[in-house]
Amino acid sequence: MELPFEKNALLPIINEETLEYHYGKHHKAYVDKLNSLIPWTEFEWKSLEEIIKTAPIGAIFNNAAQIRNHNFYRNCLRAPKVDNAPIGNLAQEIEKAFWSFDEFVKKISDSAVNNFWSGWTWLVKNQDWSLEIINTSNAGNPMTLWKKPLLTIDIWEHAYYIQHRNARANYIQEIFSLINWDFVQVEFEK
Repeated sequence: MELPFEKNALLPIINEETLEYHYGKHHKAYVDKLNSLIPWTEFEWKSLEEIIKTAPIGAIFNNAAQIRNHNFYRNCLRAPKVDNAPIGNLAQEIEKAFWSFDEFVKKISDSAVNNFWSGWTWLVKNQDWSLEIINTSNAGNPMTLWKKPLLTIDIWEHAYYIQHRNARANYIQEIFSLINWDFVQVEFEK
């Protein structure tokens, strides 16, 4: 997937050097590896989503899930916006589930900061349409748990280390000005 924004669009929170490594090297390595693993397998013509839902844990699953997770993460981002928050029925559902948008930000931030593993922190929609915050490690994806991803925060160190070093909490705090709530709303309504 091409980046859905220019490489300088996320400044000052995520710089171009971070994107060069994160997208240009890490993400590319997942794509190249998956493309080398799937020829002549049952997964060769499946979508990333189908691979994630059907492949056993291992190299094919890990690379497919990392590609999908990174694509999803980048769609969750846009240029910084002051007072960035959801509107409409997504905002109402977040308030219903977490009492307020500020409380949601606190809870998802705490979850991301305290996720011991390298991985992902997600806002998901359950089958009953309720919202939940979950963490996954490594290449984990909520689809394997029958949960619909709405928003993710990449907490692998390569997502923030060049700029924020070991201050994951600073990266998490700043990322909320980048959230593309329009994309999250579309995912919520699917």
